[in-house]
Amino acid sequence: MGKRRVPDLYRAPFPLYAIKVDPKTGLVILAGGGGASKTGIKNAVHFLDLHLVGENKYSASLLYSHDTDTRATMNLAIGNGVIAAGQDGTCCLMDFKYCTPKHADKTAGSNLQQGNARQRAGRGNKGGEDGAFGSRDVTDMKDETAHISVTELAEVQSDLNPQDPLQKVVRFSPDFSLLVTGGTDGHIRVWEFPSLRKKFDFKAHEGEIEDLDISQENKHLVTVGRDFACSVWSSNQLVMGLEWHETMPQIAEKTYRYMACRFGKVEDQKDALRLYTVQIPHKRDRKPPPCYLTKWDGKSFLPMLSTPCGTEVISSLAVSDSGTFLGLGTVTGSVAIFIAFSLQTWLSCLTS
Repeated sequence: MGKRRVPDLYRAPFPLYAIKVDPKTGLVILAGGGGASKTGIKNAVHFLDLHLVGENKYSASLLYSHDTDTRATMNLAIGNGVIAAGQDGTCCLMDFKYCTPKHADKTAGSNLQQGNARQRAGRGNKGGEDGAFGSRDVTDMKDETAHISVTELAEVQSDLNPQDPLQKVVRFSPDFSLLVTGGTDGHIRVWEFPSLRKKFDFKAHEGEIEDLDISQENKHLVTVGRDFACSVWSSNQLVMGLEWHETMPQIAEKTYRYMACRFGKVEDQKDALRLYTVQIPHKRDRKPPPCYLTKWDGKSFLPMLSTPCGTEVISSLAVSDSGTFLGLGTVTGSVAIFIAFSLQTWLSCLTS
């Protein structure tokens, strides 16, 4: 199928850095902001309700806006009613509940214990688009159709870069027993969840960590760094490093670096597992070379297939719950959907 131009579904009043869909409630949760600089651009987490309008068209309505004060959320993960938000060099844990008049709480957050975390002091969170709701640590917004409350629970120090600490990625394990972060100091930090007791803290890469993911049953952790490495870990022990270009001798070493990694199921194969990685050019030429998408066996970590996926620089990777489709986002805002089995393009969407 060819490229389509898709209209905006929702336009936030601040730069967006992270977006997730809560699988339990169906809420779209997005976050970003202007950071600590006093530009008048707010920092917030928005909760959107998605509706199907007609046969093939969606609309989004803002249900709630949670003010994050002077810190913009750069990345986030969702697990059992808890949002883990990367803000500067910390990971902020927020409990959220979503109720409708017909149903009680759809999402129940976890009761976090003290562990390595420090409890958040009330910062005067503000609800609504104009920030006119409440000034307590628990903020509510009552509506005819929905009620959302957000409670700031705790935070952990997730990056210790002495110059500019920044958490770059956060993930819950598939069973929600672990919280894993990576940042600019090259360290992977693993906390037990919900106690937030630190389990591991180890140097995984030289320089920034770009992405990470955890396999089923928490057997393996895969990390991607700006040091050209994609590493497989068991607990805090290195198992192996991946070499995607070994099957492509025409590509010189260190001309590409890994950008993203995701595990995915295999449709109709219960025990099978795949790992997908994205490689982007290390340097941009006047005639830009293509980015590459690679599929690996998720147990032996042998490469199965690599394919070019366009010259626009890839910035994000997602795998559908069924393992059927892969989604790629680019730095220019375009999106492409690939068939996981063949790595063939199924749909490309341009920015509006």
